[in-house]
Amino acid sequence: MARGDYEDEEEQPPLLQTSNHNLTGTVWTAVAHIITAVIGSGVLSLAWSMAQVGWIAGPLSVLIFGFFTLVSAYFICDIHLYFNPKTGNTTMNQSYLQAVHTILGYKHGVACGCLLYFSIFKTGVVYTITSATSMRAILQSNCYHKQGHDVACKFEDRHYMLMFGIVQILASQIPNIFHTKWLSIIAAIMSFAYSFIGMGLGLAQVIAKGKIEGSIYGISTTKPTQKVWLVAQAIGDIAFAFNFTLILLEIQSTLKSPPSQKVTMKRASTIAIVTSTIFYLFCGGFGYAAFGDSTPGNLLTGFGFYEPYWLVDFGNACIILHLVGGYQVYSQTMFVIVERWYAEKFPDSEFGKDTRSVKVSLLPEFKLNPLRLCFRTAYVVLTMAVGMLFPYFNEVLAFAGSIIFWPLTIYFPVQMHFVQKKVVPWSGKWILLGVYTIFCLLVTIFTLVGSIEGLIAKRFG
Repeated sequence: MARGDYEDEEEQPPLLQTSNHNLTGTVWTAVAHIITAVIGSGVLSLAWSMAQVGWIAGPLSVLIFGFFTLVSAYFICDIHLYFNPKTGNTTMNQSYLQAVHTILGYKHGVACGCLLYFSIFKTGVVYTITSATSMRAILQSNCYHKQGHDVACKFEDRHYMLMFGIVQILASQIPNIFHTKWLSIIAAIMSFAYSFIGMGLGLAQVIAKGKIEGSIYGISTTKPTQKVWLVAQAIGDIAFAFNFTLILLEIQSTLKSPPSQKVTMKRASTIAIVTSTIFYLFCGGFGYAAFGDSTPGNLLTGFGFYEPYWLVDFGNACIILHLVGGYQVYSQTMFVIVERWYAEKFPDSEFGKDTRSVKVSLLPEFKLNPLRLCFRTAYVVLTMAVGMLFPYFNEVLAFAGSIIFWPLTIYFPVQMHFVQKKVVPWSGKWILLGVYTIFCLLVTIFTLVGSIEGLIAKRFG
């Protein structure tokens, strides 16, 4: 039997086994990682998304994107171990980018790398916009409570983006992702807290009104083209909410066996995606049911809820704390890539190697590196600048979701599945997955055009 004929990791010859005694991950730790990665600030936009497409297409869209994500997750689980028939070697792919490069080749790897870096950068921009919006919402909530709901309580977002940027410049000096565990734990707790607050307030509003708002057609508009663009943006927002496949192989690499890592990861993916989909349906459904055509773009910052103001404030504070940690968890990947490249390119450079110990007041001593200080500061400033230029929550979410959804969630996993399983061209499976890929591409183009139109309309009127 050839090495590539083994189906599961534990069946592989001894030389291909990893040191599983150091791996402690289980199906439940994997579920926790996935849910933490999936459920983010985008969940608060789902009520607005449902309001654009209505009671039938809204829940159906959430279910369809959840199914697409699960299919991709299954494909990616299968490529954790890849046998190359040309070299006779088996590679353990521990990251999405490594898998694309190994299975599909250098050109696909370059394209995937560019999309991954864009995905990380746009996450920083989205987090900057959202954090500033939440800071502003806390001040507005207190203003409305003291002076009444009809008062024009307006505050400038850019000041709060600057505040968030300063915090991130300081936090970005954390050496690497292994030192951000406490940030990740806080971020995970906060994401669940504000999601449940948004869902609970929506349900309470429905109960108080005694009726369900909304219609099967969604929000009506004066112009048909305007409706088309809003539907496109809504679908892009939903696509953004289901994005975790990029870190699936990293999670799979932490799992112990037996059972095989592939089997465990497929089970964890199923549990996590089903749970997240149900959660999304509740969050989006309760919000739309509460407000109908008046559904805000963000349940906690769009002031569908004014009271209890302290709970709205707490929810927004949870968003801010989540985004402070989330920004670093995502950005540390980019920091490490650039700094590793610089070290390999300029091995004798003092700029990259020099470190100095710094002690500030009561804070613990930390080491400062010139390259780390300059690059990471410039990176944070750039995400902040783009956020100030396009401070539009729903439109930016839709644009980000539409750019990365098809290539990273659909195209690359399907192509790697073809190679891994040796799918014969023009066979039934090949045609079915080809139709599936083309359909998702058309949907992605539709959402991309709509999101670009929305950004241009908001930016230039």
